[in-house]
Amino acid sequence: MSSFRVGTVGLIGWTNVGKSTLLNRLVGVKIAAVGDAAQTTRHRITGVRHLENRGQIAFVDTPGWHQPRHRMNRRMIALTRQTLSGVDCVAWLIDASRGLGEGDREVVELLRKLQSPRVAVLNKVDLVPRKPKLLPLMQEIGGWSSFAEIVPISAADGDGCDDLLETLLRLLPEGPPLFDDDFLTDQTQRQLVAEMVREELVRRTREELPHATAVVIEGWDDSDPNLTRIDATILVDRESQKKIVIGKQGSVLKIVGTEARGGIERLLERRVFLQLWVKVRQNWREDEGTLREIGLS
Repeated sequence: MSSFRVGTVGLIGWTNVGKSTLLNRLVGVKIAAVGDAAQTTRHRITGVRHLENRGQIAFVDTPGWHQPRHRMNRRMIALTRQTLSGVDCVAWLIDASRGLGEGDREVVELLRKLQSPRVAVLNKVDLVPRKPKLLPLMQEIGGWSSFAEIVPISAADGDGCDDLLETLLRLLPEGPPLFDDDFLTDQTQRQLVAEMVREELVRRTREELPHATAVVIEGWDDSDPNLTRIDATILVDRESQKKIVIGKQGSVLKIVGTEARGGIERLLERRVFLQLWVKVRQNWREDEGTLREIGLS
C-alpha cells in the first residue's frame, strides 16, 4: 500500500507574483482574492487539496512581501513570518516575466533561516516569449540558495501545476489525514464575501486606490429562506477617496456591487441582496480596532 502524505505548504513571494491565483488553482476552487494590484492578499488563507488515497496538502497563502509603511502592513509581514515558521514546506514564487529583484533577495534571506524544505516556483512562464531564457534564471535562483526543486509554472493557465503538486507532495511527511474530505478552507463565509467585494473594488479603482480600502461585513440576515441580505461597509481614508469609490452618480459602487453579488450567489448557492456603504475612517490602517475588524489582530 502506498504511503499517505500530509502537511502544510507556505506560499511566499514579493507582491503581485500570483500566489493567490496559484492557491485557487491548486485547491480547485476560488478562496482567495485575485488582483493585479500589489498586496491584494492581507490575511493568512488556508486551502486544502485532497489527493485521493495519496495525501492532503494544506496550502497557506501569505500576504505578499513588501516594504511596510503602516501598522496594517507591519502586521501583514509579521503574519507571514509567523506562518512560515510553522509549515512543513515552503514554495517561493518568482515572477518569471520580471526576473529577480531586490525584493526577492529579501525573501531569500528569510528562507535561509527556515528548517523546512524549499521549492522555487517560476510563475507566469506563459508571459516569457522565449522559453530558453528560463534556464539562466533557474541557474541564478539556484545560486541564491539551495532548493529541493525549481519548478516552472503558469498559475493562470495551469501549465506545470500538476508537476508542482507532485513535487510538494513528495516533500511532505507521512501521516494520517488531518482534514475531513469535504474541508476546503478555513475562511468563513463572511470573510469570503468581504474579499469578493474588495477584489471587485480593487479591480475598478486599482489606479486611484490600490491599498486604501477595506471591507467589513456589518449585517447578515438569513431569515428569508430564499434570500440572504448582506450589509457591507467599505472603509476609506479620506473624503476624496469616498467619491472615487462611489463614482459619478454611484456608477462605480453599483458595478462593484453587481459583480460581487454574482460571485457571492455562486458561493452561497442562493439569491443575495447586497447593500454597500462607504465610510471615511481616517488612518484606519493605523487603528488597532479596525485591524481587528478586518482580521489582522
